[in-house]
Amino acid sequence: MGIATPKVKPLQAQEHLQELQRLAETAGAKVAEIFLQRVQAFNSATLIGEGKIEEVRVALENHDASMVIFDEDLSGSQVRNLEKRLPGIKVLDRTGIILDIFAKHARTAESRLMVEVAQMQYMMPRLTRAWVHLSRQVAGAPGIGMRGPGEAQLEVDRRLVRNRIQELKSKLKKIERDRSLQEKHRQNIFHVGIVGYTNAGKSTLTNRLTKAGVYVEDKLFATLDSTTRKFHLADGQNIIISDTVGFIRKLPHHLVETFKSTLGVATNADCILEIVDAAASDYKEHIEVSRKILDELVAPSVPRFCVFNKIDAASAERKEELAENYPEAIQVSALESIGIEEIRTRLLKELAQWKSMREQKIVEEQEAATGWDDH
Repeated sequence: MGIATPKVKPLQAQEHLQELQRLAETAGAKVAEIFLQRVQAFNSATLIGEGKIEEVRVALENHDASMVIFDEDLSGSQVRNLEKRLPGIKVLDRTGIILDIFAKHARTAESRLMVEVAQMQYMMPRLTRAWVHLSRQVAGAPGIGMRGPGEAQLEVDRRLVRNRIQELKSKLKKIERDRSLQEKHRQNIFHVGIVGYTNAGKSTLTNRLTKAGVYVEDKLFATLDSTTRKFHLADGQNIIISDTVGFIRKLPHHLVETFKSTLGVATNADCILEIVDAAASDYKEHIEVSRKILDELVAPSVPRFCVFNKIDAASAERKEELAENYPEAIQVSALESIGIEEIRTRLLKELAQWKSMREQKIVEEQEAATGWDDH
């Protein structure tokens, strides 16, 4: 279910719905029908009007479907109102489906902690009688939208939820401190962060460069955990490369905040490789979303360069368009090993500049120390 306001162009709205469909499929759902409604203003009670709700209800019956997913975020009252009008139907919004995918793909203790914090922060304003018990685990595989920290109970103590969030955040802070210590030990080696929109091919590129064996799948958010590996450039010069969780449009701020410990590898990087799917129809919006999030995480002084991946799947017209509009970017195919040497050459150049700046900084610090001693 997609809702378009006058500010959203029809093509853009369709692209958003296509991405929502991919999110639903990644979570394990089968999409039966897609709706798009253009509105002047959202309905505060149900987001969409009564006529569209009835249209959706009929479609749910015709397809024997059990869930409707909205591309906009819903308030707790909107979810409850919609579920009253659509009896027996589970109502999810965009953030809810993303969190479900995060829960599905969380593999390490750190990512599981981050997912649980994000889930609880998301559910906190949506608490109803169908909340979850924090001290017991669901038996068996949970369904879409139900991958949470426990099973349903009638009453919930909000204070218990807040305390649990604080407890989880404390554990995450410890992990962040441990990572900061690791970063200090790596200060003498050039660190490259690979970032970009989800499913742009970051993990495939990391594998190609470092033979890291990072998990790769053609799904959104297949990678949640950061992976750091050594990459041999040339003449005994080694650097480290870190793959990170992908970005996506309409990613709520609290999710970015929660996953900052994973994204922290980009924050501490000496250089950023910004990976873009060259074949994506909405690649410009992917760039815009990625750069907006990057601007929050990475200092302006950190060099970045753009890498258009999946160039083997792009049309000749798209390749020309990219070359004309992004002349400094590198066009590659991690899958077909195209353009990898150009990345290596660019990284060697960035490494040389990084070493030069470090040497200059050391000289300046020594001169400052000498001047202090003389004084």
